[in-house]
Amino acid sequence: MAANNNTLGVDNTFRKKFDREEYLERAREREKQEVEGRNKSKAKGPPVQRKPLKHRDYEVDLESRLGKTQVVTPVAPLSQQAGYYCSVCECVVKDSANYLDHINGKKHQRALGMSMRVERASLKQVQERFEQLKKRKPPGSFTEQDLDERIIKQQEEEEERKRQRRERKKEKKKEKAAEEEPEIDPDVAAMMGFGGFGSSKK
Repeated sequence: MAANNNTLGVDNTFRKKFDREEYLERAREREKQEVEGRNKSKAKGPPVQRKPLKHRDYEVDLESRLGKTQVVTPVAPLSQQAGYYCSVCECVVKDSANYLDHINGKKHQRALGMSMRVERASLKQVQERFEQLKKRKPPGSFTEQDLDERIIKQQEEEEERKRQRRERKKEKKKEKAAEEEPEIDPDVAAMMGFGGFGSSKK
């Protein structure tokens, strides 16, 4: 029986044995890679300095192709397709509202090299701007008297429109009443008692 105790049997527990050293080494390597990845993302370089927003120095053309017919083919270049073409972003926008949203949007402004921040104006810049606007406006072009005349004229036009509206309503009522009123012979009406209300003159 002692001989049976010394013999080694087959491992039939079907339990997976893990090599702790191997898995510890793998975990250390993975941690090193994560730390290196974090350091790389932080050290991409200094952030790009973009210019602040400034107003457009050109007129946005929304009406040049208004009411015109255009043949659209699937093989045409982007600039000749239907809609509004942005040459900066190389995209086509289908209508004018979306085109305005696009050219005022973040993606387009970044492509132009501008951030979405507005430069803070100094007192001197504001005063210079007021001076430019004063020079651009011809002197004496607008007075309080002009404003009063315009207000009076606008009120008169409004009253005239209201009067015309009332007259049209009265005419429509008369026409409607004339259509609804059946034509009855006066003798038949008197015989049926439709002579009217109140005292009748004989």
